[in-house]
Amino acid sequence: MSQSIAPLLEDKQTDTSPTLTFEEYRVYQGDPDVQYELYKGKLIPMATASALHTSICEYWVYKLQRYLAEHNLDLVVKTSVGVRTEGATSCIPDVLVCTQSLWEQILAKPGSGILDLGETPLLVVEVVSEDRRADYMIKRAQYELANVPEYCIVDPKCGKQKIRILAFIEGEDGYTHTDFFPGEEIVSVVFPDFVLSVDEILNPPLVEELVKAERAQLQEFQQQAAMERQRAEEQRQLAEQQRQLAEQQRQLAEQQRQRAEQQSQLAEQQSQLAERLAARLRELGVDPDTVV
Repeated sequence: MSQSIAPLLEDKQTDTSPTLTFEEYRVYQGDPDVQYELYKGKLIPMATASALHTSICEYWVYKLQRYLAEHNLDLVVKTSVGVRTEGATSCIPDVLVCTQSLWEQILAKPGSGILDLGETPLLVVEVVSEDRRADYMIKRAQYELANVPEYCIVDPKCGKQKIRILAFIEGEDGYTHTDFFPGEEIVSVVFPDFVLSVDEILNPPLVEELVKAERAQLQEFQQQAAMERQRAEEQRQLAEQQRQLAEQQRQLAEQQRQRAEQQSQLAEQQSQLAERLAARLRELGVDPDTVV
């Protein structure tokens, strides 16, 4: 979960903290450095996430954003966004995915960014903190109650490392879960072709390094594309030169043909002239063959 310090308020003998309605919670202004979840009207301050917790969340955001972009889906990935699960209860999952149109509606509302009842995210991700019961039991019940299609629990604790996917399976009344362990790959229910390595989720690479590698790969592709364009331009220029040479050769051939035609015509004219001359000589009684 989002490192929520979530004592089970119902187990406490005395609770003197104020009880808030959901609308009061939406506009609540507490310590600006602390986020609060709401559990049955009670504010639950959230502790600062560990470095590993933060890295895991960043990795999920990175992978999901690229998946959505690659598949041209009108969905968004968000952190620090609340999900109202019942009357006066609102959780803040580490990561969630919702539709772009739904997020635009949230932006237009005053107060904290919270998906209200009926504004259901497609996927929520919680990284297990010290309060394991909150993620495995309380949050499970809350997200199931809110009909969140898929709830992913990331458990990085040494000796208990696993990823649990909870989803609604046809024919079942509630969540059905599947566990994935180190050495395996998780497969999302909502996004069936979204596959991640359990090892990478539990020990994620730095997103900054992934972005650098992505940038380097993009630059390499751009360089290759530039080289291909240059090669294509050189081939185009060569083809143009060959075309011009072929045109020159064609013109030369045409000139030679015309010259040959002219010579043929000249020869024909000379032949006709010789014929006329011979005919005239014969008219004069002279044998043309005897004329030198």
